[in-house]
Amino acid sequence: MQNARYVPISAVTRYIKRLFENDGNLQDVWVKGELSNVKMHSRGHLYFTLKDANSRVSAVMFAGNNKYLNFKPEEGMNVLIQGSFSVYEPQGQYQLYVRTMQQDGVGNLFLAYESLKNKLEQEGLFDPSRKQGLPKFPRRIGVITSPTGAAVRDIITTIKRRFPLSIVTLFPVLVQGPGAAPSIVRAIEQANAIHEADVLIVGRGGGSIEELWAFNEEIVARAISSSRIPVISAVGHETDYTIADFVADLRAPTPTAAAELAVPHLDELGDRLHQRNVRLKRVMKEYLAGQQQHLNRLQKSYAFKYPTQLVKQKEQELDRHIDKLKRTAEIFLGEHQRELTQLQRQLGLFSPADQLQKANEKVNVLHKNLVKETNRHIRQYQMNFSNKISRLTALNPLAIMDRGYSLTYKKGKKELVKSVEQVHSGDSLTIKLKDGQIDCHVTGTEVL
Repeated sequence: MQNARYVPISAVTRYIKRLFENDGNLQDVWVKGELSNVKMHSRGHLYFTLKDANSRVSAVMFAGNNKYLNFKPEEGMNVLIQGSFSVYEPQGQYQLYVRTMQQDGVGNLFLAYESLKNKLEQEGLFDPSRKQGLPKFPRRIGVITSPTGAAVRDIITTIKRRFPLSIVTLFPVLVQGPGAAPSIVRAIEQANAIHEADVLIVGRGGGSIEELWAFNEEIVARAISSSRIPVISAVGHETDYTIADFVADLRAPTPTAAAELAVPHLDELGDRLHQRNVRLKRVMKEYLAGQQQHLNRLQKSYAFKYPTQLVKQKEQELDRHIDKLKRTAEIFLGEHQRELTQLQRQLGLFSPADQLQKANEKVNVLHKNLVKETNRHIRQYQMNFSNKISRLTALNPLAIMDRGYSLTYKKGKKELVKSVEQVHSGDSLTIKLKDGQIDCHVTGTEVL
């Protein structure tokens, strides 16, 4: 159970690696130093040590990144590097993974290049949805480059060789130096203003980053982005990338390649035209053969051989259909006429006026019966009431008093005296007569 507290060293190394990779400050670092122990692996990966006066760190630049280097890293060279730190688990040591590398002499330009590139990318100027398509057969091509460089000769020669129908218009500009960027911008704006080009090729031959810098200027990038004419960038060699390449509608690795992308090859067009001509003839031949077969079948059909008989046959079929339609219509109308008559009869039986008259007659009869029954019940109840009154009158003790009888009460009219035994000498009695009462005292009693 005590061994459960211990973990493998690989787990600790993996944990430390995650700490490095989750730290944003270590995933996008910009460092400078001196190259040492430079070694190019057979697979193209570059291994070296980056050091300064006080520290050193192992570094690796994989083949996918170092193939864009425009210089050869050598021992003792001062460089500017952008990359990230992580842990190499098999050896348990941290190292620098390099994405880009520049010689220290051009470090400020490189930083400015990366800063502008990130800015324009965030604004969406590199978005593929903004790219314009190139015309398939441009008649007029504008070339914005130096009039004395090798690039313009390569572009014009390639266009004339591939597609001599195109007219090339040169917009001469400065391609390096302080006035190069404004010169390129004016040429792009002029080409858009006069509408004398179907596509623009903007570029120059190869050179150092300082010589190519005009094509990394923000004003040039925005001029290319705003151009209504599609722009092909052709700056430097295949390994050279400028801001203009990212903003342009299409990037060409070289000026010659830009000319090849701008126009089709006349021989290729001839071959394609010949192939399509052959295909069209074959398709038309097959179509005509099919239509001829169809025509032959129609000509051999009964309708073409015996048109009169066919018309007569169709006339007879038409007569049968007309007779059938008439019979069906008569049957249909007869059935609906009978249904209508039945509905009219039912409507007459259930006419609202007749129903109302019958209801009124029924109400009158019921009213007479009600009055008759009411009077009979009244008479019957009056007779019953009179009989009960007579019986109550006959049984009323007060009525007996009219014949001389009286009622004797004892103790304040609470006890009716019915027997001599209820009365004693000295009792107070009340004798109620027809027209009043007599209060008296008993002086004596006698039993009969």
